[in-house]
Amino acid sequence: MRRTILWLVLAMSLLAAPVALRAEEKKSEGESSGLKTWEWANFILLAAGLGYVIGKNAGPAFDARGRRIRKEMVEAEEAKKEADARALAVEKRLANLGDEIAALRAEAQREEEAENARYARHTAAEIAKIRARAEQEIAAAGKAARSELKRYAAELALGLAEKKLRARMTPETEDRLVRGFVKNLDSTSSTAQAN
Repeated sequence: MRRTILWLVLAMSLLAAPVALRAEEKKSEGESSGLKTWEWANFILLAAGLGYVIGKNAGPAFDARGRRIRKEMVEAEEAKKEADARALAVEKRLANLGDEIAALRAEAQREEEAENARYARHTAAEIAKIRARAEQEIAAAGKAARSELKRYAAELALGLAEKKLRARMTPETEDRLVRGFVKNLDSTSSTAQAN
């Protein structure tokens, strides 16, 4: 390819040189034709040198540019495929979003019901514990009240009996009781000494 471009540039400059020379000769017959020939020879050499440099460097530059463009096209195609795949995945998720939301709501409802049931069981257990403690405290308070009531009733009964006894007690009755007590003591001590 490079050689073809080089030969094409060289051929065009060689074909254009005689035509340009004749046109120049007719145009300025007064100027020296040798000088014009050297100008044209310089032009041809310059064109040939430029053609050679362009042919030598343009081919690889165009090839490299072409490879880079092809590589970028392949990369762009891959990026497009990836973007399409991601877009498809997003569309599927969006399409299933309603179902996912419904599933999440159902799961949240089940969790709420389970939590409510757990709270109800916990509350019932706490109420049962409180009730049992209250019944124990009531029973203990009842026992204490009955015991206090018995003690109070006994005190009242003793006080009432003491009042009745004091009311019936006369000095003669007291003497009789003291004599009977002493007599009883004497008989108990003599029985104890005899044994």
